[in-house]
Amino acid sequence: MSKQVMLAASAVAVLMSCTVNAATEIQWWHAMGGSLGDKVNEIAEGYNATQDQFVVKPVFKGSYPETMTGAIAAFRAKQQPHIVQVYEVGTATMMSADKAIYPVHQLMNDSKEKFDPTAFLPSVTGYYTANSGEMLSMPFNSSTPVLYYNKSMFEKAGLSDADAPKTWNDLELVATKLLASGAQCGFTTGYQSWVQLENFAARHNVAFASNDNGFGGLDTELLVNNKAFVDHISKLEQWSKTGAFKYGGRASDAASLFYSGECAMYMNSSASYAGIKENMPNTEFGVSELPYWPSVIEQPQNSIIGGASLWVLQGHPKQDYEGVAEFFSYLSSAKVQADWHQFTGYLPITQDAFELTESQNFYQENPGTRIAIEQMTAVTPTKNSKGLRLGNFVQIRDVVDEELEQVWSGKQSAQQALDAVTARSNELLKNFERVNSKS
Repeated sequence: MSKQVMLAASAVAVLMSCTVNAATEIQWWHAMGGSLGDKVNEIAEGYNATQDQFVVKPVFKGSYPETMTGAIAAFRAKQQPHIVQVYEVGTATMMSADKAIYPVHQLMNDSKEKFDPTAFLPSVTGYYTANSGEMLSMPFNSSTPVLYYNKSMFEKAGLSDADAPKTWNDLELVATKLLASGAQCGFTTGYQSWVQLENFAARHNVAFASNDNGFGGLDTELLVNNKAFVDHISKLEQWSKTGAFKYGGRASDAASLFYSGECAMYMNSSASYAGIKENMPNTEFGVSELPYWPSVIEQPQNSIIGGASLWVLQGHPKQDYEGVAEFFSYLSSAKVQADWHQFTGYLPITQDAFELTESQNFYQENPGTRIAIEQMTAVTPTKNSKGLRLGNFVQIRDVVDEELEQVWSGKQSAQQALDAVTARSNELLKNFERVNSKS
């Protein structure tokens, strides 16, 4: 055999070997930008380094709505990713697309990957679990709202950590003292639907919607125009006139009021912790649980989560899903989850991750970071504090924003606003039921 023929044969053998041994690419679409996106890439790289059969490739697809709608469109075009990150309000939408999703419990069983649902925090998994008790998606970045307070402003008003408000009555007294000491605003809030209505309902064990908050089926109606909600929003309306409360805009727009020192207290996600540290490097702040009304409940229930989970989409070769399942095992391991929790402020999704974080003295060295976990796990969730499973939930939150903004601007009362929220949302729920009901 000539030298040229031998070289050609060798080259073909190398190419064939590379083809045979090429790692299978697993596409993961997500909505984590900036430093969170870098951390997602780091997680994927960590898994990829553990084996050579699969390569998880994270792809940033924009905001939560953009990521979810993009994945749905891609599925219809048969170009879907293997994994897509979907925020919690998209849960009902994903469940309705049952032919498109590969439930996590089934994926892990089919792949013979070790999987114990009881290892996860029940207050986290409840949102993503079917009524039969089976997990549908993999929890990833779960958060819950807490109350942050500026310690310097507290001190100026003669207040200490012990005065961090446990009840809304306490908050009113604290806000009054803060205003008297020169503060421009007592408190503000991010994501007003999530914090002041959805989590208000959970903390007070009050139904946000009928049919077990939507877990019982599609024939669901909102119930937010009853006395407990109306009284609460009426109080916020009253406080908005005195400066005790200031509306700072949708989503997390109100954060700037807290960063600047205009508002002394701020209610938003536990995952806001890192942003507050970054934007207030020279200011000490504390973290407390969300307040509650003793007139509604003697001892508060757990809060409910925000954030997102990972859904697996059908339509790929069977062997691909072995890689997805293996990656999920890596992702939910104590080491990876503890690192993600400590870096981001999102909750640890497993008990092992929480215990590992505790053993590393993270909570001692970062005061307040344990509050969200305690608020979520101190009591057993009820049907009113398990979570919400509503169709067209994205649009419902827009409705809440629109109507409550009319309250803060003095154009309508709390009762009028919540009546409008209920009526408009119920139309959206009926439309979702009509489209997704099976014949």
